[in-house]
Amino acid sequence: QVQLVESGGGLVQAGGSLRLSCAASGRTSSSYAMGWFRQAPGQEREFVASITRSDGRTFYSNSVKGRFTISRDNAKNTVLLQMSDLQPEDTAVYYCAAVAPWSDTRLYSVRYMRTGTYGDWGQGTQVTVSS
Repeated sequence: QVQLVESGGGLVQAGGSLRLSCAASGRTSSSYAMGWFRQAPGQEREFVASITRSDGRTFYSNSVKGRFTISRDNAKNTVLLQMSDLQPEDTAVYYCAAVAPWSDTRLYSVRYMRTGTYGDWGQGTQVTVSS
């Protein structure tokens, strides 16, 4: 099991930036990749970005591509999400997630957006973007 703790959320004006951090502990070496999801009120949880542990491949949703950057520091077991040019539609609770050990990593490149691919989740951090 992997324990995940997010930080860095807050209130920002449209066009501003925030950096989210996810600190992982536990069996982090068994997690093929880590990602960020977000959930706005009344909406389903949606994929934002992810990064593989071994080779640093990154994946982004179309809605954030070019504005958000995901990175990781394996030595510190930390994953960062740098968010720029934030817009009101980015308002949501942002969750960090780790790929479940039972996931077939050979299929990750086509399943990375599915919540079911991830087995451990953080508690979330609120991001609010005002217009």
